[in-house]
Amino acid sequence: MLWIPRPGFTTIPEVLLPYHVALPRIMKVGAGAVQELGDVVAELGARRPLIVTDPFMQKSGTADIALQALRESGFEAAVFAGTVPDPTTDSLVAGLDAVRLHEADVLIGFGGGSSIDTAKALGLMSMQGGPMRQYKAPRRNIGPSLPVVAVPTTAGSGSEATQFSIISDSETNEKMLCAGPAFLPSAAVVDYELTLSMPARLTADTGVDALTHAIEAYVSRKNNPFSDGFALAAITAIGRNLRIVCKDGSKREAREAMMLAATQAGIAFSNSSVALVHGMSRPLGAHFHIAHGLANAMLFPAVTEFSIRGAEGRYADCARALGVAGPHDDDATAAKALVVELHALNEDLDVPTPRSYGISSDDWHRLIPLMAEQALASGSPANNPVMPEAAEIEELYTKIYA
Repeated sequence: MLWIPRPGFTTIPEVLLPYHVALPRIMKVGAGAVQELGDVVAELGARRPLIVTDPFMQKSGTADIALQALRESGFEAAVFAGTVPDPTTDSLVAGLDAVRLHEADVLIGFGGGSSIDTAKALGLMSMQGGPMRQYKAPRRNIGPSLPVVAVPTTAGSGSEATQFSIISDSETNEKMLCAGPAFLPSAAVVDYELTLSMPARLTADTGVDALTHAIEAYVSRKNNPFSDGFALAAITAIGRNLRIVCKDGSKREAREAMMLAATQAGIAFSNSSVALVHGMSRPLGAHFHIAHGLANAMLFPAVTEFSIRGAEGRYADCARALGVAGPHDDDATAAKALVVELHALNEDLDVPTPRSYGISSDDWHRLIPLMAEQALASGSPANNPVMPEAAEIEELYTKIYA
């Protein structure tokens, strides 16, 4: 395979071995794409779609956009609005009942990452049964699964294009990474107009989530030329547009760029991997109920600084793509500029520390050993440029608290 470097980007893969690429087989992208949801369902050969969403999407009437599009196309559609933030194994029970009651043959994950991840989990469990913990990493899940059409309403998770679902175990509070082609949506409908009403805090958290996906995919030990292109494109778009949409969410061009970047970042990490930031952020969501993107942001600068020595050239490429280093800066200078920018971004977006977020010192430090254990067990830290020991993860948790 030929690898063509972009101008100013110096990192060359050591070995180009065959690698696996997986994408949704149908993607509708752009303003008004949600109006073509019926065409997508028809193309999948389904007749009884079930929309999987959350109570806010239903009460605000946003889910009605999808429901109307399906009914106008002649489908017998229904809605399950029981998705919760950071979905749990307990929250899946009512969803499975809804799938069976409606006799659904396709699931429409409509909302943020939690709704889409819930739809993915329901698709697998409705065909294979439970408990959900049997599907967590390192198991690679093949199927069968009900087809899922992912319709994101935030620009962050990238779940519309990934082979992953994140579900918390209600008994242990472990935030489980569940992976494999069985979790890859059959189709994605990516309509940036669904993000125009996102508040600034959600815009910031989901935007940093997308940036984390892109950078971790690029520096991951599983990186490849296919994922690299999507990662760098996403980093560039986010660098140019994230602050703009946080300041003024009505900027349509910036919203469109962020939505596409989130999907590109999702494609990148689904075909490469995430790494230590994500491994460490999942326990924060499970134990302290911190929004996933916000947890990533809390960790991002410190983990990046820790990891640079393992892939300085790749982190330098990320800095150049982000626009904080130029082609004539050496890799060491560029990589340091990336860390400086991540700190600045957190300050500009009002990202709190765990302490200022309201987590007590006693609770935080008591849970550090367990969180480090859970982070390592997820497998993501093994993809990091520097593979950490448990003690190093504990030190990073301690460092970011203050």
